[in-house]
Amino acid sequence: MVRGFIATAALLAFSVTAVADQKSSESLVGKKIDNFTLNDFRGKEHSLNDFTADKDYVVVYFFGTECPLAKLYSARLQEMSKEYGENGVAFVAINSNVHDNISEIESHVIRHNVSFPALKDIGNKIAATLASTGTPSFFMHSGEASHGDLGMITAHDLVIALSNSGETSEITLLLPLLKRLGIPLLALTGNPDSTLARSADIHLDVSVSKEACPLGLAPTSSTTATLAMGDALAVAVLEARGFTEEDFALSHPGGNLGRRLLLRVSDIMHSGDAIPLVDTQTTLKDTLLEMTAKGLGMAGVIDASSGQLAGIYTDGDLRRTFDRMPNIETAVVCDFMTANCVTIEADRIAGEALKIMHDKKINALMVVDDKLQIQGALNMHDLLRAGVV
Repeated sequence: MVRGFIATAALLAFSVTAVADQKSSESLVGKKIDNFTLNDFRGKEHSLNDFTADKDYVVVYFFGTECPLAKLYSARLQEMSKEYGENGVAFVAINSNVHDNISEIESHVIRHNVSFPALKDIGNKIAATLASTGTPSFFMHSGEASHGDLGMITAHDLVIALSNSGETSEITLLLPLLKRLGIPLLALTGNPDSTLARSADIHLDVSVSKEACPLGLAPTSSTTATLAMGDALAVAVLEARGFTEEDFALSHPGGNLGRRLLLRVSDIMHSGDAIPLVDTQTTLKDTLLEMTAKGLGMAGVIDASSGQLAGIYTDGDLRRTFDRMPNIETAVVCDFMTANCVTIEADRIAGEALKIMHDKKINALMVVDDKLQIQGALNMHDLLRAGVV
């Protein structure tokens, strides 16, 4: 689960001391908005206080790079920032979409000529990696946690807190509450002697000797080290849980990955009357007619007495047949078929069918049960249409 404003463009305008609450008729003018700190796509750190230092109002724009509304309004907001920027109004964009990476945000900013800061909450990445590898997790902004979101955490959870300095006020404020609730705390900081590090049940040191930024200011090396440690944690938990490829696919049902790992042979095979079948004593002429009618580039050959698969006759077998120049009116298919052919079971993952075809350099498979009874047939084109390839 990802907190934030995913795949939606939302525009919030507020002064530095006021915010509208739609749930209450009582005006909240005069209420203080908590400071927050995020990095832009170049790694430069920005906080709300940076914008309020010389501006009376701040417009915060939440966006996703593929959101139609974001594409529509980004250019307009850029125009507004130029129009109102000299009149005490600051503009800032925040990307809360876990699916958008830094490069995509940069491309969006360049494409729409956005000159005001575009920020990314990098903490989403660790939560997303853990969730996708079978450990239920979600991202929570520390600034919002102290205003109700802490209720989302239960005593059965583990909190992973990220802070390079280990002194981020929004996080240190929560430490007594987490201790009181008995919630385990794992901290990733660059300062082992910090308040957060000393308060954590487990502390992982992600300190770096210096930032990649030539000024030594923008978080670059430190954020990379934090993400690497987050990935390492996710992989360690994955192995400890005995997480499998199929488990991974259940968290990724969309796209090629999900199709390759979740789709079964039974989901895409041809069955019933759509299966090209002949018996061992069928003439080559009638076998070719069956292959042409069913359009799979092959025909399964069955033993008429047992109903079991005896072999397969493919386009490749047809080419080899012409080397012998038989009379197709009288020659029977059992003399030219491939016996003991490669088969697959209906409950196997479709990706396994692809691997078999690739390894054996064949383009079609007959689907059988454990008694060699015909269940179906499929070829490479079926895998292509299903998006397995």
